[in-house]
Amino acid sequence: MYEHNLQRTACNMTYGPFGGVKGRDLICIQSMDGMLMLFEQESYAFGRFLPGFLLPGPLTYSSRTDSFITVSSCRQVESYKYQVLAFATDADERQETEQQKLSSGKRLAVDWVLNIGEQALDICVVSFNQAISSVFVLGERNFFCLKDNGQIRFMKKLDYSPSCFIPYCSVKEGTINTLVGNHNKMLNVYQDVTLKWATQLPHVPISVKVANLQDLKGVIVTLSDNGHLQCSYLGTDPSLFQAPRVDSREINYEEFDAEMKELQKIIKEATKTQDILPKSEKYRDLIVTAEVSPDLDAESQAIDSEVKAEAIPSVTVKITIQSRVTAQKPNLAVCVQAPLAVTCDQFVFDDLEPDSSETVVLSVFLKGNCSPSELEGNCMVSYNMPTELNPEGIPKVAQCNFRLPLRLICFPAQPSKAANHKLTIDTNKPPISFLTIFPDFVDPSEDDQANVLGFQFLTGSKTTLLASKTSQRYRIQSDQLEDLWLITKELTLRLEEHFKKQNCKDFACTFSGSIPLQEYFELIDRHFELRLSAEKFQELLSERAVQFRAIERRLLTRFKDKTPAPLQHLDTLLEGTFREVIALADAAEENQANMFQAFTKLKSATHLVIMLISLWQKLSTDQVAILEATFLPLAEDTQELGWEETVDAAISYLLRTCLSKSSKEQALTLSSQLCMPKDTSRLKKNITLFCDRLAKGGRLSLSTDLTTQQAAVMAGGCTTIPESDLEERMVIPGSTATFPSHGQIAKQKSQPGLSEDAAEETEKP
Repeated sequence: MYEHNLQRTACNMTYGPFGGVKGRDLICIQSMDGMLMLFEQESYAFGRFLPGFLLPGPLTYSSRTDSFITVSSCRQVESYKYQVLAFATDADERQETEQQKLSSGKRLAVDWVLNIGEQALDICVVSFNQAISSVFVLGERNFFCLKDNGQIRFMKKLDYSPSCFIPYCSVKEGTINTLVGNHNKMLNVYQDVTLKWATQLPHVPISVKVANLQDLKGVIVTLSDNGHLQCSYLGTDPSLFQAPRVDSREINYEEFDAEMKELQKIIKEATKTQDILPKSEKYRDLIVTAEVSPDLDAESQAIDSEVKAEAIPSVTVKITIQSRVTAQKPNLAVCVQAPLAVTCDQFVFDDLEPDSSETVVLSVFLKGNCSPSELEGNCMVSYNMPTELNPEGIPKVAQCNFRLPLRLICFPAQPSKAANHKLTIDTNKPPISFLTIFPDFVDPSEDDQANVLGFQFLTGSKTTLLASKTSQRYRIQSDQLEDLWLITKELTLRLEEHFKKQNCKDFACTFSGSIPLQEYFELIDRHFELRLSAEKFQELLSERAVQFRAIERRLLTRFKDKTPAPLQHLDTLLEGTFREVIALADAAEENQANMFQAFTKLKSATHLVIMLISLWQKLSTDQVAILEATFLPLAEDTQELGWEETVDAAISYLLRTCLSKSSKEQALTLSSQLCMPKDTSRLKKNITLFCDRLAKGGRLSLSTDLTTQQAAVMAGGCTTIPESDLEERMVIPGSTATFPSHGQIAKQKSQPGLSEDAAEETEKP
């Protein structure tokens, strides 16, 4: 054992067989002022100052090249040969003359330099049997792998702040694994530049090593800044149990065969059900229920509504949470689709004890100045349920839906005699008086409202509902196509509830008119035009913002100059550009509001088209679900992912699978990228073709079996779809109305007069 009293403050050190000595290691210590002090066991060898030194960096020794590698304050990796250090001018001979210096040694020269552009935290030289010798440098935002001559083998950009690292041997030939710790208490495992694993540590590691402790190999040893040393490993707990050797015995094949049959029976029973989602539990741990008040609030709770109506009604919703178990951190979220809004949409409760409950009351009202596409809401409760193995709790969710009254968005009004859009719904039961199915909209003292009813929306539009006295039909008419949706849906729901109370199970609604595709396409075009305008506003705003920043830089340069030059009207140009930016931002904001209203109208019209197609083709519940997933894939519309391209991709998929005419169409591949189209012509063509193939016997199915699809398309004895299907005019079964081909308009003309039998027109069979 020996000791050295250092004359300078030390920063770091390294050791190795400097100069190729055998059987012993030398020590190199770097001082805070940039001097390398070399010791050979108990004796001091020499000292050398590094050129251009400012602050010390990490230091290591490469035995392969017999050189010292460090990172200077210039953010460069520098390599110095040991032989160059040995023959350079001694650092202690500063008082010698210039002639003595030249005769006693050479100037310290660097072997190679690599600029990494950042300060390094650590350097490590590794050489394994299956991998070539490499120099690893851990920077502040990257870690580098260099060859012996300073060339970069690879580098990895890090998205965190590293604290330490250690390369170690990889099981894959030609690669090196690296452990990198960071200040987020994470330890990442890389194989070259590929992240293979990440694990959490209880502290921020400042040093990490890989060690073998007795029979446990690959132990990760980490040291924290407060001196905490931890030995850990990746994977499961090592099993110290060794199973005793069992006595050999004869195999009973009959028992094995019986057990195998029992297991196969269990597997067969388990694979019978094809449900994707698990079945609901018979007794839930937590139940959430929502009760909507049958009457509107006596005093409206509407807040900051944009609707320009005299009175904006609101309705109270009472939500009850009942817990049968301990529920930790329960949170309640109430969601309604815009333009509807709630007075409060988030509730946080204390932990619920078993057999306890919580109740909240809120109000729903119309906030935006357009009619909603759905009168439904959703309640969702998230909570943690503790168990013996997990005291912090398993996250769970309970939810329920509630239906809002129609009176929330409209009120009774005088019926309109004329309208631009009309729909006729056929039923298989005699018409029901509106006094029975719409008691909240009809005054019992007025008998003329038994067959004719008017609805005035808060946004100003009006819709009229008529019931025929002689036929089993109902007519809905309005000046706007999207306004027909909610009234039509409410009519069918109330009719179904009425006949369900009378234990009538064969009630059904049908539609035999023309699908209003042309009017639907106009709403699509309107929405797409606003999307194009939004893209244009974004480009103009970007251009004006660049111009504004350029003018700002010019002005700042003028103001910083000691002898300022004339502004040359730069201030006027800055003010004008600022006004343009504000005007463009206001126009973009107005366009965004218009686009939201257009998308809401488009969703309402889409719901209507889906209902009409389902009633027309008598689709099953699963087929209607496919139809809704195809036409309503997005809850919100954005510039990055819009309604048009998403629906076009979904319809194209159906046309090439279950609605395909031949195997050639099924072999076509769809584009994997969704981007905003140039126009809506392709979308409108696909929608028309979609309806046409449904009318000719096509059936919606997600099955990938070609035989099943063709059998479904040919159901009912339909012939194959001819190649000129878009040019043909097709007669809908059970109706004299023709289905429109692409480019034709299926539009019913409004009647000048209004009578109680107005619903009986050309659609009568």
